[in-house]
Amino acid sequence: MKRRTFLRSVTAASASLLLPGSLRAAQDRERHQALNADVVIVGGGLGGCAAALAALRGGLSVVLTEETEWLGGQLTQQTVPPDEHTWIESKGCTRSYRALRDGIRDYYRRNYPLTDAAREAVHLNPGNGSVSRLCHEPRVALAVLESMLAAARSGGRLTVLLEHQAVSAETMGDSVRVVRVRNLRTGRELDLEAPWFVDATELGDLLPVTGTEFVTGSESSLETHELHAREKADPANQQAFTVCFAVDHLEGENHVIDRPAEYGFWRDLVPRMEPPWPGRLLDLTYTHPSTLKPKELGFAPHGQSKPGTLNLWQYRRIADRNNFAPGTYPSDVSLINWPQNDYFLGNLVGGTLEERQRHIDRAKQLSLALLYWLQTEAPRPDGGTGWPGLRLRRDLVDTDDGLAKFPYVRESRRIRAVFTVLEEHCGRENRAPVTGKTGSEVKAAEFFDTVGVGYYHIDLHPSSGGDNYIDFGSLPFQIPLGALLPCRVRNLLPASKNLGTTHITNGCYRLHPVEWNIGEAAGALIAFCQQQKTLPHAVRESTAILADFQKSLGQQGIELQW
Repeated sequence: MKRRTFLRSVTAASASLLLPGSLRAAQDRERHQALNADVVIVGGGLGGCAAALAALRGGLSVVLTEETEWLGGQLTQQTVPPDEHTWIESKGCTRSYRALRDGIRDYYRRNYPLTDAAREAVHLNPGNGSVSRLCHEPRVALAVLESMLAAARSGGRLTVLLEHQAVSAETMGDSVRVVRVRNLRTGRELDLEAPWFVDATELGDLLPVTGTEFVTGSESSLETHELHAREKADPANQQAFTVCFAVDHLEGENHVIDRPAEYGFWRDLVPRMEPPWPGRLLDLTYTHPSTLKPKELGFAPHGQSKPGTLNLWQYRRIADRNNFAPGTYPSDVSLINWPQNDYFLGNLVGGTLEERQRHIDRAKQLSLALLYWLQTEAPRPDGGTGWPGLRLRRDLVDTDDGLAKFPYVRESRRIRAVFTVLEEHCGRENRAPVTGKTGSEVKAAEFFDTVGVGYYHIDLHPSSGGDNYIDFGSLPFQIPLGALLPCRVRNLLPASKNLGTTHITNGCYRLHPVEWNIGEAAGALIAFCQQQKTLPHAVRESTAILADFQKSLGQQGIELQW
């Protein structure tokens, strides 16, 4: 009934309220199946899952779509253990994000034969990787996320559409009315109708199809006055993305893959960057992110790497076999997400779909080339070359080629927001002259409309525009509601890396717990607006309504300040 009523109202509307194509779009929708809900969330990554949980908690019905076969985004389909701040075990995240982290640890305790020491560890780190306090297999995070959503799915309040991609949308004025998605397996199209929409895609894919204004790439220093911004804006200057993979190592066995077609190109490539890269990309010397000086790394699946070097085998290790009963794992398992397989020769947004796929294919070639180089040519601490026992763990990522289901995305389209977070709001060096403070007295900006908190150093990987690392100190920050509000569109909210940040501040707002908080705040805001019969922009514009919303966030376990 809801759909038919809407169509009748569109047909009867005067021509002054409709673009010429709107009636045709409505008639075209008659030929497609439709699904209605209180909110449609496009994108099933961490932000999308968090938005769904918050909306469901507020009593709404939800349709959640996902382009791949797995929910979970960075944690699962991209196979990246959580990058988090140093205080994560006690503060600086939402209650539901902590439930996700606790759920992952509990899953291991229930289902894996842990050693007594590992089982008793309060802060169990299954992989003991040095990059995170919770390095784990992607399937475990997937299982926990599915369990968090299970009751709502069984009760019919949540519909999950896997392997569905947004292809078009219908809008009226400043509102989105319908998003059409295509089943990537069958080609069948489905119209999703709702009063509220959330873009939780990894690349901000809903923004162009809905006509929501957005920016890409790097802004100019004249525009943002950021210390680390380029002099000239460049929409095509975007951070590298990475196609990750997992390997174990079976000493004495040969698991060398076929030589990749582009191996010669990637083995000999010397990146053209400013400041210069120290040599070939496939090498154990890279640019130190902070000092930009050459830094030597090590690699040793067994024992120690060269003294004084970081052993990359342990860096993103997702299974430390010493945490488990003997025989559980034949080897440690390490996740390969290194500077050596960052792809910076093109972007995932800004070009055609064919260009995007070409860059993904080449990024896969880079990752396979890195694996082949490790198996055949990488220097060993004992003076030899190559580790032929490195085995690609296709089973852990559930793909035929053994590479992650989706690239690890560091930068997406970003909405033109009511408020944009600048370096002066959270960058330590840029913040000091704004506050007139020094040392530990320097604090990040306090936002009257805070809807959460986060922290990470500002970490930008080499870019397609030729920038080397941009990596410098930031301050524990807040997430302003204004950064979640598009300048024009009224009923679409971001729930990922597509909020109102700049190229620079994206570097600290893009990590796992922050993305979750952004998504949870978006879902909670929609539920609040539905209950109060108001709009997101009106919440920010009213002191009293904003205070009520922030109070509700606190009651839901969302920290608003450090």
